[in-house]
Amino acid sequence: MLTIKNNIFWVGKTDWELRRFHGDEYSTHRGSTYNSFLIKEEKTVLIDTVWKPFAKEFVENLRREIDLEEIDYIIINHGEIDHSGALPELMELIPDTPIYCSENAVQSLKGHYHKEWNFKTVKTGDKLDIGNGKALIFVEMKLLHWPDSMACYLTGDEVLFSNDAFGQHYATERLFNDLVDQCELFEEAIKYYANILNPFNPLVEKKIKEILALELPIDIIAPSHGVIWRENPEQIIEKYREWAANYKENRITLLYDTMWEGTRVMAENIARGIKKGDPEVEIKLFNTAKTDKNDILTEVFRSKTVLFGSPTINRTILMSMAAILDGIEGLKFKNKKAAAFGCYGWSGEGVGKLNEMAMKAGFELIEDGLKAKWMPDAEIMEKCIDFGERIGNKSR
Repeated sequence: MLTIKNNIFWVGKTDWELRRFHGDEYSTHRGSTYNSFLIKEEKTVLIDTVWKPFAKEFVENLRREIDLEEIDYIIINHGEIDHSGALPELMELIPDTPIYCSENAVQSLKGHYHKEWNFKTVKTGDKLDIGNGKALIFVEMKLLHWPDSMACYLTGDEVLFSNDAFGQHYATERLFNDLVDQCELFEEAIKYYANILNPFNPLVEKKIKEILALELPIDIIAPSHGVIWRENPEQIIEKYREWAANYKENRITLLYDTMWEGTRVMAENIARGIKKGDPEVEIKLFNTAKTDKNDILTEVFRSKTVLFGSPTINRTILMSMAAILDGIEGLKFKNKKAAAFGCYGWSGEGVGKLNEMAMKAGFELIEDGLKAKWMPDAEIMEKCIDFGERIGNKSR
């Protein structure tokens, strides 16, 4: 049990081995934590649990710290199984303990576990008195990132238990933001935002304003995954506001897949041209068949312009490009530019398909696209450089 502040303790689980999350949808190169908190005031409160595979371990560890019968209230900020997975194990031992959650969370918890527990629904502004002059104030966080999500704030100690907001998939034994590698921390924080929260940008800004309007001083932000923000916790709030504002850096990313290296050659020469057009821009190239998809999506989030490249196959594009464009569409990136390129041998529909998918994903096309028949020769390479130079100029 780790002390967070005064009578607040971390009782979660660090998962050093986790490498894929949400099925196979999200890569977790640095593992993760499942943050559960125990508050011991006149009333004893448990906030969230851990992922289902660690349920027995969680309950046994909790029993070493406290008589489970002493838990007065359980708060479930979000019904997803990485937060609520130990509930069935725990509720077998304390079946009547009230569970405070949003109305939507009752649906998700019943849907996952098919149990009729003692649910107490709450909404924004509701309070739960836990004694010693302290109370938990609830704030609904609908669609950040599920319809059942909420956060809660502990008065007196000024701690915001923020659920999936402000988190990261980042395993560490040093659970505070001031104790970990700052580059690693913000790499994981921006990846988490880009891949999970970006579709809800307008709601992020609205919810932050709503929380700030409550004029509650925040000393600590304790999310459900990753480190706890105790040093200057406002910094992650400011980052979220920045990221929610259709974020982009001075960066151009080229995504491509290739069959016989021709499209790769095009990508590398286009990159040379971009640097001629804009010597200050940062350029990234990724083969979508060989690079982690979530890392690619993070780079797209950070970029002002994205180029998509694929040869034509079966009158369409390679599968890795189709998959990444489908993922990009779902994340609803805004205010970004795009162009397409690719080799072909016979029919040459690939570039048109890339244009179509990029526009469907919300990108502004700034070129019609560049095709190369068969393997690029010196003339085509020069056209690639010219194409890249135009992209660099148009992306300024």
